[in-house]
Amino acid sequence: MRPIARAVLILFVFTIQWEYSLDLGEPLGNVARIVGLLLILVAVPAVMHAGSLRTPGPLQWATLAFFLGLCCSTFWSIDPSATLDKLRGFPQEMMIVWLAWELVDDPAGLRMLLRAYLAGSCVLALLTLANLGSLDATIAGQTRLAAAGQDPNDVARFLDLGFPVAALLINGENRWPGRLLALGFLPLGLVAVLLTASRGGFLAGLVALAGCALLLFRSHARAVLAGALALPVVAVLLWVSIPHQVFERLGTIPEQIQSGDLNQRPNIWIAGGHAFLHAPIFGSGTGTFVQAAGLAPIDTAHNTILSIAVGGGLCAVFLVSLILALAIRSILQIQGPLRMGMVLAFLVWGITSLVATVEESRTTWLLFALAALAGRLAVEMPERLAAEFPSHQRKFASESSQADPDSVRITAG
Repeated sequence: MRPIARAVLILFVFTIQWEYSLDLGEPLGNVARIVGLLLILVAVPAVMHAGSLRTPGPLQWATLAFFLGLCCSTFWSIDPSATLDKLRGFPQEMMIVWLAWELVDDPAGLRMLLRAYLAGSCVLALLTLANLGSLDATIAGQTRLAAAGQDPNDVARFLDLGFPVAALLINGENRWPGRLLALGFLPLGLVAVLLTASRGGFLAGLVALAGCALLLFRSHARAVLAGALALPVVAVLLWVSIPHQVFERLGTIPEQIQSGDLNQRPNIWIAGGHAFLHAPIFGSGTGTFVQAAGLAPIDTAHNTILSIAVGGGLCAVFLVSLILALAIRSILQIQGPLRMGMVLAFLVWGITSLVATVEESRTTWLLFALAALAGRLAVEMPERLAAEFPSHQRKFASESSQADPDSVRITAG
């Protein structure tokens, strides 16, 4: 049962980024929700068949405490129906923290999850590029493009997180398909991020790509330098192939920063600050940011910590800070390029969380799950983890097969 559950877990991770592009409507919902329900249906019997549950780590307990705190906010929520509606989604997003911890037994399983996330990122990028030539987008004169059913800012954020994953996987792949997936996503993801015209996503993408260059410099110094020298040519190609309205919008970034307007986000943050002061300890109730701040129904907090603070007060902020601290602690237990890749992923996540509300995102909890899992494997199997995520370029399988059996066994992890 566990191999089946692991396979469904990998499929679930693959669908997370592009879930809203395939929505079957009520009662089924989007593809990630469907696969998530299937995952629960196979994971529970798998655990029961094994006869024991893997001992949860501190991050799993902290996540459970955070969810229970969100549930308790129903009793004092200013809008109980809105709170209950939000609580329906949180278990679907948070369950990955337990499932990855329970079902993944070795570094190879961690690598498969990263491959699945990167493959899903490629699907999201391709769907975004497909929208570039769509008739609907042309008629509507859209300047911001994204995969069908997706928000451009979310698309940019998901793709930005794919960059460190791609850089991390490049060295460890000993077969062409895996190497091609990792290498191909870097230009593909860049073009897709540009098409979203997300200013925050673009800045986070620049940070991610710079970090990728540092991550790859040791093993691919010539390729990184060649890429840097080719930047003018790449810029020209992007200029002639991407609608100029995209660059016009991205060109307003310095003006937005200097004026402090940030697409009117400061006004939302001020309103949210006033709402927080009305209920600073326990908050106004999960999912009530708009009601507490007196904003339009289509608005969001555009800041993760502020959203949590208004909904759950300082108690919820403390628990989220604890979860983040435990994730960082897990990352510090890792060595080598995997640590740098995880640090870069969390840096990108932190930047995007400043201008977006991401506590309800599956990618957020997947990132925490991966950090906890990597930290556990670093303690339990440090040599196998180092072999699975080497700092040097692996030989391809056809070459590795000619090596001695012991080296082949180590390379396979």
